[in-house]
Amino acid sequence: MALLSTAHMATDFSNGALPALIPFLKDRFSLSYTLVGVLILASQASSSLIQPLFGLWSDRRGAMWLLPGGVVLAGVGIALAADAPRYWLVVLLVLVSGVGVAAFHPEGSKFAGYVSGRRRASGMAWFSIGGNLGFAAGPVVATFLVHEYGLRGGLLLAVPGFAIAAVALALTPYLRGFVPDARAAHAHAGADQPRAMGLLLGVIALRSVAWFGLITFVPLWEVHLGHSKSYGNHLLALMLFAGGIGTLVMGPLADRIGRRPVLLGSVVLTSPLIYVFLSVGGVPGTIALALVGASVVGTFGVTMVMSQEYLPRHIGMASGLSIGMSVGLGGIGAVGLGRLADATSLRTALYAGAAAPLLAIALAAMLPSSGRGPALEPELVVP
Repeated sequence: MALLSTAHMATDFSNGALPALIPFLKDRFSLSYTLVGVLILASQASSSLIQPLFGLWSDRRGAMWLLPGGVVLAGVGIALAADAPRYWLVVLLVLVSGVGVAAFHPEGSKFAGYVSGRRRASGMAWFSIGGNLGFAAGPVVATFLVHEYGLRGGLLLAVPGFAIAAVALALTPYLRGFVPDARAAHAHAGADQPRAMGLLLGVIALRSVAWFGLITFVPLWEVHLGHSKSYGNHLLALMLFAGGIGTLVMGPLADRIGRRPVLLGSVVLTSPLIYVFLSVGGVPGTIALALVGASVVGTFGVTMVMSQEYLPRHIGMASGLSIGMSVGLGGIGAVGLGRLADATSLRTALYAGAAAPLLAIALAAMLPSSGRGPALEPELVVP
């Protein structure tokens, strides 16, 4: 789990660096809010919408090479994007980085399920915490590198990916030992619940509109209020680090009281907390933003486990869908919010994005309990 979580950290480190680069890229290329949203869409579409395809490939054939390969591609893409000389090339390289993210996640989350035993939500929380910390560290490191060395300093963002991918490649035989016997795993799997999965994807997608709106525009919102770009990026990092703490709380809580109540509570809290951040500001607003991170990011692992329990016969595809296709709609929402900001104001766009989780409450209330479910306890295959 330490290896998987660390690889997750390196992958999402690359993904998290993009929002911190946006204010600098906006100035360099004189971008509108809509074109800023396009960068987030490029990242989320490539990293999310194709994840189910990688998940399907993983379910049918197995694809352990996606673990080191995805980490490297994610890092190289975002590093080259930082110093790209043209906006269209930035978009292309962000797409490449997103493909690396998409390649890693289904395989990584599937193996996290294999090694978690019966405490699947807790185990997935530890897997998720790596991604949370990586996404949170991305803005901090990217901001430091750009301030010290200019956008060319962003080339150093590829270093963590290369280092951790080398370790993952060396330990691939060890990980292979956790793969369960295919016939035994199929015999113990329950029936798929496509309707429940559809409801869950709706919840994730609606909440993602607000979440990616914040990721995209919080740094620009703080600049709009008269603060520095660094201040906005540090506020974004606070939200993401708080998400890491929330993950450690929400996973064990979901194992104790159930996945559905934890997810429903998170969805109910999201919109009011965003409204406090926008309307009150100051210290209360900062605290509210941190709680948004703890609430939303803290249940990413919970939704991943729920998806695997709703589609137990296709856990790779389930993982790809839960953090893939539905989350990709958040990137589309970011473009829509960018257009709304250009037409009205950034404040209006952020308030509109904050309303989306209110619609998700009804869907979350209709979710069936995923239970604690049978563990993915593998019959170990000795490599």
